[in-house]
Amino acid sequence: MNIKETKKNIILAGQVAVEELIKVAKEAIVDSGDDITADRLKNAAATKKLCIFDAFEILTRIQAEEDLLNEKPKEIKEEKSFKGFAEGRSK
Repeated sequence: MNIKETKKNIILAGQVAVEELIKVAKEAIVDSGDDITADRLKNAAATKKLCIFDAFEILTRIQAEEDLLNEKPKEIKEEKSFKGFAEGRSK
């Protein structure tokens, strides 16, 4: 069992999953002219929101795994926070 090939297969499956989530997110919330209840409308909107967030989460993970497979260095994000004089000199 080759771990790199397995990871590549998982990445491909994740890309297919993202495409499916995009299809779901593009569907209309209300597909008929009937008046639907606010509760059903709220649940449908929440489902679409969940699809979108899940797609972004999968894409982020796919990118991280591809970077590991291609041996790209991680981007280091520096935290910029307010420090007073004493806090900045306390190291």
